[in-house]
Amino acid sequence: MSGEKTQKKGWFKGLKAEFKKIIWPDKLTLAKQTVAVVSVTVVLGVIIAVVDFLAQNGVDMLVG
Repeated sequence: MSGEKTQKKGWFKGLKAEFKKIIWPDKLTLAKQTVAVVSVTVVLGVIIAVVDFLAQNGVDMLVG
């Protein structure tokens, strides 16, 4: 049981050390990256919707 506690303690110590290495972005960089991710997501969503619409209409024309 003692070895398990020591192992957990070492794991948390390593985790804390890794978190100290993280370089967090400043607010401006974070805002720019957020806008980029949201923009790309919206554009890809629109592209997928258009392709889906065209594919559905194509199948309907072939079947109907």
